[in-house]
Amino acid sequence: MQCRELLEKLEELAPVDYACEWDNPGFLAGRGEKEIRRVLVALDATDEVVEQAVEWKADLLLTHHPLIFKALKKVNDEDFVSRRILKLIQADICYVAMHTNFDIAPGCMADLAADRIGLEVQGPLEITGEKDGAPIGIGKVGQLHPAVTVEDLARLVKERFGLEFVTVYGLEQVKGPVSRVAVSPGAGGSMLGLGIAWGAQVMVTGDIGHHGGIDAAAQGMAVIDAGHYGLEHIFMPFMKDYLEKVLGPGAVVMAEREMGPVHVIV
Repeated sequence: MQCRELLEKLEELAPVDYACEWDNPGFLAGRGEKEIRRVLVALDATDEVVEQAVEWKADLLLTHHPLIFKALKKVNDEDFVSRRILKLIQADICYVAMHTNFDIAPGCMADLAADRIGLEVQGPLEITGEKDGAPIGIGKVGQLHPAVTVEDLARLVKERFGLEFVTVYGLEQVKGPVSRVAVSPGAGGSMLGLGIAWGAQVMVTGDIGHHGGIDAAAQGMAVIDAGHYGLEHIFMPFMKDYLEKVLGPGAVVMAEREMGPVHVIV
């Protein structure tokens, strides 16, 4: 299957038009007629991931976070972003990113995260549009059955996402069983107000700062910070399965070899 044909299949899953205006997902480097038989899936196009793609002789690198967010004025080996693009092009590796379009698309990031914790979804946390008359957007809000304590929910998140740890704000302030929960994979600091507005007793997200966490707790909403990578690494197994089905027999899809950029020292 040629890269341009695979792009059509990815567009069916998570249309680029769903993406936020500030985002830059899609076909970011390579040749549209390139035959795609070997795909490496990763969360970020780090130096290590690019090297893995080159060593493994991948035809396509697919990441969640785009390597290119703003316009590149030059592509050479003097800048860490353009250096990675140069390596991919030299190795004839196509590069595609699926970011907020994957976050927003039904059945993708937010739904996958909500499903992992058993959340009965009632709608998006932030509505960005609609599909077939139903609202779509970033994050999800819904109900847990049965209700659990914040501490038990934090342990559940840690277990279901395979994490070493999570951090919790509001453990003392939000007491008793909770059932109204919001989930926003990735960086959820800007989503805290929406969680409170939707009446969430707990938000599960990542990249929460000290003041955002304690302010949310003061307003009656606990926050479980499972990390940016911690919640979004679910992109990789999902896309591996999807690509294997789309590309069919003979194709090989592999996830990045390292799990997580953060290490805990105890």
